[in-house]
Amino acid sequence: MTPPDLNPFTFQTAGMIVFGRGKAASAVEMIQPWGRRVLLVRGTSVEWADRFAVDLSQSGKDVSEHRTRGEPTLDQVRAAIAAGRERGVEQVVAVGGGSVIDLGKAAAALIPGQGDIAEHLEGSGPAKPLDTAPLPFTAIPTTAGTGTEVTKNAVIGIPQAQKKVSLRDARMFPRLAVVDPALTDGAPWSVTLASGMDALTQVIEPFLSARATPLTDALCTSVMDNGFAALEKLAQGENQAARDQLAYVSLTGGIALANAGLGAVHGFAGVIGGRTTAPHGLICARLLGPVLQANAEAAIRAKQDMTKYRIIEEAIARATGLPPERAFAGLGDWLTGMGLPRLSDWMDDPSDIPAICEAAQKSSSMQSNPHRLAPDRLASILASAL
Repeated sequence: MTPPDLNPFTFQTAGMIVFGRGKAASAVEMIQPWGRRVLLVRGTSVEWADRFAVDLSQSGKDVSEHRTRGEPTLDQVRAAIAAGRERGVEQVVAVGGGSVIDLGKAAAALIPGQGDIAEHLEGSGPAKPLDTAPLPFTAIPTTAGTGTEVTKNAVIGIPQAQKKVSLRDARMFPRLAVVDPALTDGAPWSVTLASGMDALTQVIEPFLSARATPLTDALCTSVMDNGFAALEKLAQGENQAARDQLAYVSLTGGIALANAGLGAVHGFAGVIGGRTTAPHGLICARLLGPVLQANAEAAIRAKQDMTKYRIIEEAIARATGLPPERAFAGLGDWLTGMGLPRLSDWMDDPSDIPAICEAAQKSSSMQSNPHRLAPDRLASILASAL
């Protein structure tokens, strides 16, 4: 690659990132200064969270547990906010997958204020800035995929409107992100593959993004090969080193997307996720190849430098055994061979495609896509991902 143009850019991330096996055990000590009353937002199936809650209580914290299931909705966020306000909590800790962390992040942002969450949502309301600084928030992920432990937004579902929207504010970055890959050990292969492909999509899209910077490019290129290789190893059985690598890819993707944005894959994913129950990572995985192919074709027509596309092709080719020139087109077949279901298992009505494409075109992620894709090209992308 030729040296990048060093245009001005900004860079933000979590206040502190702690990464490594066994590091979750230090979280109790690290959050001690931020207040005695703690709202612990958690899922229902993470056994480590039980021990963490006991350790928090024994350290002198007054712990209120708020359990959640599935992706966060407006009503779920409102319930968490109400619980936090009623107990007068001083900090929020979230232990779980990306959905749990998003719920905790939203609660931490809105507990100190007076208004309703609907006033602050992008794409659904007036998107008013937060009127009060968020509570200190700690994110402890138990899956490797979303990178939400180092982002400044929370994705919230509005089931009645069949959409997902974001609560976003630069002050919503977690004060502390503890990424302990041991918490992901033993995750089912279906979860590992889908979330791992989400992590990989989140280092590929920022790399191609119209908002990419030399710093985010360096982060993204440093982990692509390792991410694909980790999935290959985990397809053969449990592997701690591969879990470590995948957790690091997820963390890196979160940092990159928070600063460079995403692209058409996530532009589609927010809309499809609001209309179906398809897992977010699976949606991203199935759309990645067709979107890469469409963007590469647009770059060729525009006679742009193809170096970034070649880097991605080669990373996919090394993992899949495909020829580089077939990497984008053949990615879907590789995913099928790895056991990933088709998107058509959740979307079986082709008449929905025009409406999905129209909504996706307006999404915030689509604005960072390196090329503006025409409605008919978006439709062909979605059709080929089914």
